[in-house]
Amino acid sequence: MTELRNVEADLGRFRARVYVVSIVVLVCFGLLVARLVYLQVVRHDDLRAQAESNRTAIVPIVPNRGLIQDRNGIVLASNYSAYTLEVTPAKTGGVEQTLEELSKVLDITARDRRRFKKLMEETKSFESLPIRTRLTDTEVARFAAQRFRFPGVDIKARLFRNYPYGELASHVIGYIGRINQAEKAKIEDDDDQANYRGTEYMGKLGVEQSFENQLHGITGVERIETSAGGRAVRKLASNPSTPGNGVILSIDIKLQKLIEDMYGERRGALVALDPKTGEVLAFVSKPTFDSNLFVEGIDQENWQMLNESIDKPLLNRALRGTYPPGSTYKPFMAMAALQTGTRSPTTLINDPGFYMFGGHRFGSPENERGGIMDMRRAIVESSNAYFYSLANELGVDTMHDFMKPLGFGQITGIDIGGEVRGVLPSQAWKRNYYKRQEQKKWYAGETISLGIGQGYNSFTMLQLAQATATLANGGVRHKPQLVMATQDATTRVRTAIAPDPAQDLGFKPEHVEIVRRAMVGVTQEGTSARVFAGAGYLSGGKTGTAQAVSMGSREKYNASKMDEHQRDHALYIAFAPADDPKIALAVIVENAGFGSASAAPIARRAFDYWLLGQYPNAEDMAAVSKGQATAPIGKPRLAADVAWPPVH
Repeated sequence: MTELRNVEADLGRFRARVYVVSIVVLVCFGLLVARLVYLQVVRHDDLRAQAESNRTAIVPIVPNRGLIQDRNGIVLASNYSAYTLEVTPAKTGGVEQTLEELSKVLDITARDRRRFKKLMEETKSFESLPIRTRLTDTEVARFAAQRFRFPGVDIKARLFRNYPYGELASHVIGYIGRINQAEKAKIEDDDDQANYRGTEYMGKLGVEQSFENQLHGITGVERIETSAGGRAVRKLASNPSTPGNGVILSIDIKLQKLIEDMYGERRGALVALDPKTGEVLAFVSKPTFDSNLFVEGIDQENWQMLNESIDKPLLNRALRGTYPPGSTYKPFMAMAALQTGTRSPTTLINDPGFYMFGGHRFGSPENERGGIMDMRRAIVESSNAYFYSLANELGVDTMHDFMKPLGFGQITGIDIGGEVRGVLPSQAWKRNYYKRQEQKKWYAGETISLGIGQGYNSFTMLQLAQATATLANGGVRHKPQLVMATQDATTRVRTAIAPDPAQDLGFKPEHVEIVRRAMVGVTQEGTSARVFAGAGYLSGGKTGTAQAVSMGSREKYNASKMDEHQRDHALYIAFAPADDPKIALAVIVENAGFGSASAAPIARRAFDYWLLGQYPNAEDMAAVSKGQATAPIGKPRLAADVAWPPVH
């Protein structure tokens, strides 16, 4: 009996254990089912996306950059594709050792190494950097056979920018370069990060920079299936990129080249505008540089050569170079006299060859004959004494208030970045500019030299050209415009860029006519008469000579005893035809002396090209480029017969 009770007790305990185990099993099974439900139902979409991403990759498709063309459709910036050999420093066993081994397989020059080193200094170690570009098919095959030896090194197909005419118009066109860290931060702040995925280059200067948004295009994407090793297996989906819009410039590249050639080895700037629209016809800064140097990343040697040259080839003199306008300021001073009622055109002033004020003698060397001057003769013969006395009568603030609407010392608003303001002096400007109290005071003697475009006056050729165009256009001012239109890369449809509304400065027509006719007199009987002899049109102009360095009141200027970079600048402003101006310009040749000898001949031939379709012959071109020409030598060529593209 006792044994029977023990067996029942054991069975009871066994059943209890089975029950507990069953409960545990059921709970575990329930948890497993719940987990499966959670994964299969609740997190289905999320996990599906993760699984998909494990076997797919999103690859950006970099768009073709838009073309840049001149007003006649000549392509100034285009693209080409090429293979590059790229190194990711963080993935290599050692950069120097990798480069040494690579040089045994492919030709890697010292210049390649210098450029690569400069790129490494500017970027992060995990970025892919080019060590060689434009590989041949043979070089690609040679590396591919030994690729396993070089971790962190790969061959990529890339789009490159090409500037077919090298140094021509480089300050206008600009260049593209590798995106640096500051630019990456700006792209992220502007929410452009997605559109720049895979893009390693962007515009750095000129039109390339200012119209980056138009030129870049819209980045596309490709979704590809990858193997466990990360290699592409097949394309799953594709959203193609949209090429960047083309940009149409207002400049005539043939006129641009003619002017650049006429400078020769000299330094300077020229801006030519259409007075009726503000379109920029030529925008020259000499010396220039080759934009192609920056496409692949400029090496240290070339960068040092450009950056440290005494001639400053990277300086856009037309946009950023500021100079005293010299006697080219006199027509605007005459307009100020007429508009303010300070002088009539018949007011007579004696010019004995100097002007005395406050015990100081101000010279008037340009006017050789001297004598009694009215306004017309003072402009034609460039009488300093006439304009010294006019400046004294007007006063600095009246001059400032009249010249400011003409654009002197102001930002013109041209559609490329980097423009500087220059200096249009006033008493308020001096108080704000100088630190010490004794320097803040304006002295009456400082006003005198302003009348002939010296003293504190300092303007860009762009400002001087805009003011000349405004005067030629009867006092109606247009904002300078370099880009006329954009062009859709697919449809080829052009969209004009509407200019800003013109501003009428309210000049009286009779006052404009007086000054314009005096400027015509300059080309017929005055300081540029020899240069414009025999021209097939009538033009107006004004020569100018401006000091590059200040001289003491008792010092006498002697160019032969001065360093070249200290000699006077040669300037000229002009418009043509006189009765219906279609072109206006301002030109400076640095340290070249008299405007009639060095600057006016360039203007004459620019007008001959634009108005008559004429091009200097070789002999004439050589004379102009050396500052040894007046009127054209021999018979000019027809511009249409001059070979294009130019032969290098």
